[in-house]
Amino acid sequence: MHVHLVFVTKYRRKVFDGDAINRLRAIFTKTCAGFEARLVEMDGEDDHVHLLVEYPPKVAVSNLVNSLKGVSSRLLRKERPDIRKRYWKGALWSPSYFASSCSGAPIAIVRQYIEQQRTPN
Repeated sequence: MHVHLVFVTKYRRKVFDGDAINRLRAIFTKTCAGFEARLVEMDGEDDHVHLLVEYPPKVAVSNLVNSLKGVSSRLLRKERPDIRKRYWKGALWSPSYFASSCSGAPIAIVRQYIEQQRTPN
């Protein structure tokens, strides 16, 4: 099963640069592996990220999302003090998220959409 996820920073604060997006990609890849899931594609802009994740049916998307957001927030705060200063009261992500099943759409189209995000420098 595939799901398209979008996470937005708290209050749409412009938090990410290119290095942060790359670090998030590594964090998300490792976190997905813990769920026997696979990060197919990931990119973002300075205030949000898009992920395309392939996951087994036994995994609840909400559990996967909570882990992805929690681990990434914790590790970025620890590794990047400059980003920590842009958090809003210790929170990186907005509490909401967008999730859409991709079973009806060709995965290549969703992947292309995510690749078209304008990654910050």
